[in-house]
Amino acid sequence: MRTYLAFTGLLTCFFSYACATALTYKLVANEKACFFSNVEQQRAKIAFYFAVQSGGSFDVDYTVMGPDGKVIMENSKERQLDSVFTAKATGEYRFCFNNEMSTFAEKMVDFEIAVENESPSALLPSKQGTSPEQTSALEESIMKVSRDLSTINRNQKYFRTRENRNFSTVKSTESRIFNFSVVESGLMICMAGLQVFIVRFFFQGARKGYV
Repeated sequence: MRTYLAFTGLLTCFFSYACATALTYKLVANEKACFFSNVEQQRAKIAFYFAVQSGGSFDVDYTVMGPDGKVIMENSKERQLDSVFTAKATGEYRFCFNNEMSTFAEKMVDFEIAVENESPSALLPSKQGTSPEQTSALEESIMKVSRDLSTINRNQKYFRTRENRNFSTVKSTESRIFNFSVVESGLMICMAGLQVFIVRFFFQGARKGYV
């Protein structure tokens, strides 16, 4: 029972050192949207992930800037990004998405910003009477759980992105097929009306010649 409580306490402390924000944002055409994350400790790890779920060619321009306004990373027409960088200064970091390249296409962007302020080992509590071997074993178990959860999280994001993009492609294809069918039906009706008009014109001309 004591081992279970100790493991639970260590696991709680381990997950309390990170601060994450996960959002889904609808980026309309010709829009530039920025999101901010405050970093209170130097050398903190900042994880930035985003994926375009639907809209256009599933790409967007992005820019990451530090508190001093300098560009940390940027790229254009990016579909998905999973990056981690070290904060060199404390302050407010800016994460911007730019859809000004699109005239009418809306983009659905799923993104996450996570700030790891401290090392997880620094937050592990020490209990009197606990041997270093037990603490080390618990730390290894927590690290393994963390790695497994990170792998599961990445796989879930990957499959979710694939599912949303495939659904968007199917929906777009269905819309194109419907529009093509409407145009084809309209052309067939026009051709039928034109044929009726030509046949009536021929018959009327034949009657006038016969008279």
